[in-house]
Amino acid sequence: MADNKFRSQDTLARCVPMSMLQSVLSGKWKILILWYISFYNVQRFGELMRRLDGITQSTLTKQLRELEEDGFLHREIYKEVPPKVEYTLTEIGKSFVPILHEMMAWSETHLCPAGYVNPYSSAEDNENITETHK
Repeated sequence: MADNKFRSQDTLARCVPMSMLQSVLSGKWKILILWYISFYNVQRFGELMRRLDGITQSTLTKQLRELEEDGFLHREIYKEVPPKVEYTLTEIGKSFVPILHEMMAWSETHLCPAGYVNPYSSAEDNENITETHK
């Protein structure tokens, strides 16, 4: 597994897994950022800005940097004019995709009104998503 700031000896000595997970995902937008990057293959900053209604540019920048520092995302900078930056999931990020999928299913079951149908996915899409991130 890739090294990240949570793998230090000091951190391991006081490891509380759920607390650490909460710390990593504590940003208001982080789960949605991971969702769009993983399920909809959104890779560009501008596209994330358009999809995340209400997020500021500085907040998106901060949350992306934190997800990169925590080992969930890889940032690729292309030397072009204008500059191009793409975000993709690392192996750690890919390993989190099934959890995102379960969170979505749980939310649909327990938080959405009876009869809710997710307009953004179908059973076929979910199978493709799962296969893509194995």
